[in-house]
Amino acid sequence: MLPAMVAKPRVAIVGPGRLGSALAIELSRAGYRVPELVCRPASPSGRRARKLARRLHARVSSPRAACLDAEVIWFCVPDREISSAARTLAESGQWRGKTAFHASGALTSAELAALKRKGARVASVHPLMSFVRGAVPSLKGVPFALEGDTGARRIAARIVHDLGGSAFSIPAKNKAAYHAWGAFASPLAVALLVTAEQVAKAAGLSPLQARRKMLPMLQQTLENYRRRGATGSFSGPLVRGDAEIVAKHLEILRPIPAAKEVYLALSRSALRHIPVGQRRKLEKALRD
Repeated sequence: MLPAMVAKPRVAIVGPGRLGSALAIELSRAGYRVPELVCRPASPSGRRARKLARRLHARVSSPRAACLDAEVIWFCVPDREISSAARTLAESGQWRGKTAFHASGALTSAELAALKRKGARVASVHPLMSFVRGAVPSLKGVPFALEGDTGARRIAARIVHDLGGSAFSIPAKNKAAYHAWGAFASPLAVALLVTAEQVAKAAGLSPLQARRKMLPMLQQTLENYRRRGATGSFSGPLVRGDAEIVAKHLEILRPIPAAKEVYLALSRSALRHIPVGQRRKLEKALRD
């Protein structure tokens, strides 16, 4: 059971960048009041924050002049700035009885130790989602990893539920591995696609042509993976045990060494974790 709350707490956002802005918008849609956006007014995000504040009927404050009268303060600054931002804001106002989150996937709630010493409940609350400029993804169905104080996690779970997401707990010692897993799911997946564009160039296609022509197969692959898992969605010469084709691939990739390295690494991973045909021949082709 989620904890009962008389009213939804107000949520202030510290660092309304890509993630912070998306969270503020989705919180507002879910019926949460976002009264304050805290950022450096002269920073590149300052102008965007003022535009967002008008949309949310919020105020924009500098870290030194923040009111912090919301019940929940959510830090969405870059990872390297969380601890220093917490120390700066620890001197602002009363923290006893408040709840502070940060949105880092890699770092633990210990980054908010300065606020915990002031009496705040603290937790790391990270949405497993990609946030890029110009896009505000829906948070419906998005998993949020929670780590920290029990009371803070309970409040976070209620907020995540209202956002349409799903909350799960992760031990502090597993945060780095969790974040590395997320890197494979999005930024490194994009790195793989840009590598594929370089191979398409060798076949005479522009990056734009490659992207457009790859999309149907990519979309079907993701749907297959969703429905059938890795083994049921894996196709191509490795599944068939076609070592001769793999050798041809490696030969044509010789002038694109970065792409060849990626091909070898992913193929070897597939051989370790997915059933394939003619395993010994494939291993020899990858080795040679």
